[in-house]
Parts: sequence; structure tokens; C-alpha cells
Amino acid sequence: MKKLLITSTFLAASTLSTSVLAVAPGSATCGWGNLLFEGQSGTPSHVLAATTNTSTGNNTFGMTFGTNGCSTDGTLTYGGKKMIDVSMIMDEFSEDVARGNGEAITAVAVSLGVSEEDRPLFKSTLHNNFNTLFPSENATTEQVVTSMFTLMKNDSTLVKYTV
Repeated sequence: MKKLLITSTFLAASTLSTSVLAVAPGSATCGWGNLLFEGQSGTPSHVLAATTNTSTGNNTFGMTFGTNGCSTDGTLTYGGKKMIDVSMIMDEFSEDVARGNGEAITAVAVSLGVSEEDRPLFKSTLHNNFNTLFPSENATTEQVVTSMFTLMKNDSTLVKYTV
């Protein structure tokens, strides 16, 4: 009887969680990443908030149960392109930055909206500042992305891609 009750509860919770996720839009204030970077604006803050939410899994939990500032009301929408999650390609990205070219660095440039004519500058800027981006082999994604946006903000051409 106890096994049947546990199984029934698990199935009900799974069904409820799945149905909630199907219509869960989240919100601009959803997840711990948004709490940590509250009041900040710009792409770097949004990337760091999203990375925090992804790495801790709290955004999914919050959307499932309506906690962490997440909303389960409304309709899912998509307002533009998505930046590549650098943490998923960190090894390839660091190798490409070291070389100054490659698929991973190109994918990051494209996901940031860097125009084709500005991509060589983007790649050379990252390449020439490899030690800033990767001060150690233990550099975190957050450190690398923050440093990348700082470098871009300090360049008169690349700054337009950080807004």
C-alpha cells in the first residue's frame, strides 16, 4: 500500500510539474541569478543571471512550483536570438581564443550579433587578451564572460554589441 501511495504521489507530481512547465513563461524576475544581479542591466548581467540559473537549476524549480520570483501565468514568448551558453563549449572556446579563430569563437560572435565585418576585430580582441579572459585554467564561465564584455565595452567598435 505504501509503495502504491508513493508511486501515485510521484506520478501526480510529475504530471503536475509537466503541465505547469508547458505554460510556464517565467518572468524578468525569475531565479536566483536575477536576485543576485537585481538592479543591473546590460547583456553581461543577463548572461551571468542566466548562467547562475542554469548552473543551479533553481529556475526550473521556480517555474515548476511558482517560487524564486517565477511566474507560471501567461503564454510562452520568444523575443529574439539566444546567446550560446559558453559553459557548454568552454574548452573549444578557450582553444579558439588561443588560436584567434574557430567554430566556437565564431558561434559566440554570431550569438552576440557581431556583424561579419566586425568578427575579425572581435576574434583578435579576444585572442590578444587571452590571459585576461583565462587568467588560469580554472577560470569560470562567469569570469570569462564578464571579462569578454569588459573588453568589448572598452573597444569603440565592439561596444555596440554589449548594449
